[in-house]
Amino acid sequence: MKLATFRTDGRDRVGLIHGRDRQIFDLAAAAERVGNGNPAFASMLALIDAGEAALDAARTLFDKQAGDASLSRDVADIEILAPVPEPRQMRDGMSFPLHILQAPRGQRKLAARAKNDIAELERIDAEPLGELPEIYRRQPIYYITNRFSVRGTNTTVKWPRYSKVMDYELEFGIITKNKGKDIPATKAKDHIFGYTIFNDFSARDAQRIEMEGRLGPAKGKSFDGGNVMGPWTVTPDEIGDPYRLKMEARVNGETRSQGVSDGMLFRFEEIIAHVSQDETLMPGEFIGSGTVGNGCGLELGWYLEHGDTIELEVEKIGVLRNRVERQDA
Repeated sequence: MKLATFRTDGRDRVGLIHGRDRQIFDLAAAAERVGNGNPAFASMLALIDAGEAALDAARTLFDKQAGDASLSRDVADIEILAPVPEPRQMRDGMSFPLHILQAPRGQRKLAARAKNDIAELERIDAEPLGELPEIYRRQPIYYITNRFSVRGTNTTVKWPRYSKVMDYELEFGIITKNKGKDIPATKAKDHIFGYTIFNDFSARDAQRIEMEGRLGPAKGKSFDGGNVMGPWTVTPDEIGDPYRLKMEARVNGETRSQGVSDGMLFRFEEIIAHVSQDETLMPGEFIGSGTVGNGCGLELGWYLEHGDTIELEVEKIGVLRNRVERQDA
């Protein structure tokens, strides 16, 4: 199933996406129609907390009432929010080797450009990428970001005033289910509710300064509306193998990067096992994959401009679309 959070008449509701991603079926309205209001359909977190029985109930409602046109709306006509508008926690990883190798070089080039140091730029370009630091193979590396700054598809991301260099990041991620602790990787699939797309918008100049202090990122990542996910979450049965999905980033309709979700140093199951060591993993958390190789402007030297529209597409999930605007433009 593809499950979305949407807003209508000032209320947030949960729906099932159908009709080639063009229609959304209102689960709460369908349950009320048959006289069986289900609290599991009050929000995506409520649905996650209610477990498999709630998903079965959603399937049954749709199978029986999909033909009732009054229970569905056109996706294009309503506001689609992030699948979980306020996750219980947000973690984002560093899982793709090419990005891990290229991102630091991109930051060094950004610093050289700020100084207009052409010789340094040429020297950096001439350097080989080098070897992947061993720490990235030893254990999953991730940071915790602001779970209150989440937005969904078709929103406008306001450029933070303290930044001159805005960037996108092509990622996907999981929404968790089933509270657990010390979860073995072999059992971690039982804690994946669904998959979604993630655009980790980044203020690269702010991030560069923070990383010099060997802590963070903070303001390089955390600003209102900067954590964008969606357009919905897709249950594992519809994804199949999540580690062979085609991924693409487009800016103003022009392809900037393409990749595949293959080659993660640690798969989500292994990340769940690592995160849950002596720490309780809660249902409704988000865990991001990190950026796929060549999946951001930092690696390509090609940053965003005022008014740009960014589309991230991941096979079997959909398209996450946003616009960026400078606040002082």
